[in-house]
Amino acid sequence: MRFTPCDGIKMEESYEKNSKGLEIFCKSWLPSASKPKAAVFYCHGYGDTCSFFFEGIARKLASSGYAVFAMDYPGFGLSEGLHCYIHSFDGLVDDVIEHYSKIKENPEFHSLPSFLFGQSMGGAVALKIHLKQPKAWDGAILVAPMCKIADDMVPPKFLTHILIGLANVLPKHKLVPNKDLAEAAFRDLKKREQTAYNVVAYKDKPRLKSAVEMLKTTEEIEQRLKEVSLPIFILHGEADTVTDPSVSKALYENASCSDKKLQLYKDAYHALLEGEPDEIITQVFGDIISWLDEHSLTHNQSSS
Repeated sequence: MRFTPCDGIKMEESYEKNSKGLEIFCKSWLPSASKPKAAVFYCHGYGDTCSFFFEGIARKLASSGYAVFAMDYPGFGLSEGLHCYIHSFDGLVDDVIEHYSKIKENPEFHSLPSFLFGQSMGGAVALKIHLKQPKAWDGAILVAPMCKIADDMVPPKFLTHILIGLANVLPKHKLVPNKDLAEAAFRDLKKREQTAYNVVAYKDKPRLKSAVEMLKTTEEIEQRLKEVSLPIFILHGEADTVTDPSVSKALYENASCSDKKLQLYKDAYHALLEGEPDEIITQVFGDIISWLDEHSLTHNQSSS
């Protein structure tokens, strides 16, 4: 375990063996001078990890008074497993629930309000966690959530059927045609160039089974939008061509919770917190912190 105090933030990183015997890489960032207002549990995207780009995001959240926890899913980033292979999306979600439930049981964090924070595919992970644990969370922040993969990103129907059939025979093969994710997700050219340095992120063609599992998951979530019952804050770029902003609107309209908010950002692409011009990123951060502050305060007042 590596422990680094700096800028008023305590950062820890470690490997922890899960119940499947896999070594999971995890990190936490805590404000060092005060008790956290709440705990935020991060679910990363498909071509992403819990470090590199997220490091800056986590530090901003921690310096605003939040305890932040993150992990690399099995097979992603620095965790053990075949790189970017999703044998079962449900299984991946169970791995995340297992790890985060342990943290929530820790007496130090047990009484804190707890929020899920999912980006892109992590938005689908966060929603599936909520659907499996409807009463366990105080809210969720969903940044460009993968409730539907944009049509431009999905191969034509006839090819999709062929790939689904092939996935049963060659699940681990990298055969799915894909577009340049960095180009599609990052509007700011300088920030797009930085993606090349994220060496533990997966940049190859998607594996057949992984692509099929993501497609199946988005279809399931689209059918279950009405079951979303926790307070949610959905943020999406209107020019996102990776995940479909129209389904974020549908989630907002259909979710059964009364406490819900949708914020769309004009001209913004997919990577709202990493790939936009600085003024947009500042605005998105401000919106997230305001929502967290308001919901942490409400929770802490009602429980005191």
